[in-house]
Amino acid sequence: MAISSKDIIPLTRAHAALTKLCAQVKREHGEKILTKNGESCAALIDAERLDYYHRLEREHVHLTLLEDAVRGVEEVNAGKLLTVAKLKARYGRQV
Repeated sequence: MAISSKDIIPLTRAHAALTKLCAQVKREHGEKILTKNGESCAALIDAERLDYYHRLEREHVHLTLLEDAVRGVEEVNAGKLLTVAKLKARYGRQV
């Protein structure tokens, strides 16, 4: 859902109408951008949407870790190994 100008609300107005804004966000599964001195400072979003965003973030982390693991296995299978001695020589410290 795209954000329109009606979804951008000054903090002073949001403070006075927070209950109404919360009900609207929950009903429409939308979001509101709160501004302070003309600049965005916070967002008001449906709690279910926030949970969804957090699940997506965790899924992204897991996919990235899996991709790294697959790349590591492929490198081992291709014979791209680094001995401990070479690792120490490369980084010049105790590993």
